[in-house]
Amino acid sequence: MPRTLDGQITMEKTPSYFVTKEAPARISAMSKDAKLIVVVRDPVTRVISDYTQTLSKRPDIPTFESLTFKNRTTGLIDISWSAIQIGIYAKHLENWLQYFPMSQILFVSGERLITDPSGELGRVQDFLVLKRIITDKHFYFNKTKGFPCLKKAEGSSKPHCLGKTKGRTHPNIDPEVVQRLREFYRPFNMKFYQMTGHDFGWDS
Repeated sequence: MPRTLDGQITMEKTPSYFVTKEAPARISAMSKDAKLIVVVRDPVTRVISDYTQTLSKRPDIPTFESLTFKNRTTGLIDISWSAIQIGIYAKHLENWLQYFPMSQILFVSGERLITDPSGELGRVQDFLVLKRIITDKHFYFNKTKGFPCLKKAEGSSKPHCLGKTKGRTHPNIDPEVVQRLREFYRPFNMKFYQMTGHDFGWDS
């Protein structure tokens, strides 16, 4: 990490930190005062999105259903599939809480980032003890993408949307498979809500 001067905030991001077993100890060894921001979304939507992303790179991968189940007849979910494991947020959080107090972790709702980007980013700015500069006026909703975009990018007069790898159309998944995944994740979600003190509304 680069040296940070007084009055500066240095940020670093990657989706894999939250699920990498060694990451909390390493980050704690670097800085016990680090503030952690984790963006989470409905784990069922997340696993379908993960599959969609992989499918775009490797069209020959097995079907979503065959990867999801160890045994389709019994409906036993295959937890060895990493895409399934990532959504068990309570398990990953337990690992982080061995090194960081909950007061240093902010959980951002992926759903609310779409429906209320400035509200969710307001929480981020408060958490980082920054003046609330980002507001509704910075966003517009892009109907093609299906999510908000910046009215203009930093140092540019043009609007900025996330690239073509974001906002892909998800394949049609058998509703019965989606329902089975909902049932699988429900107890883990409930534990995660208890741990964070926040109901993300994924089970309604």
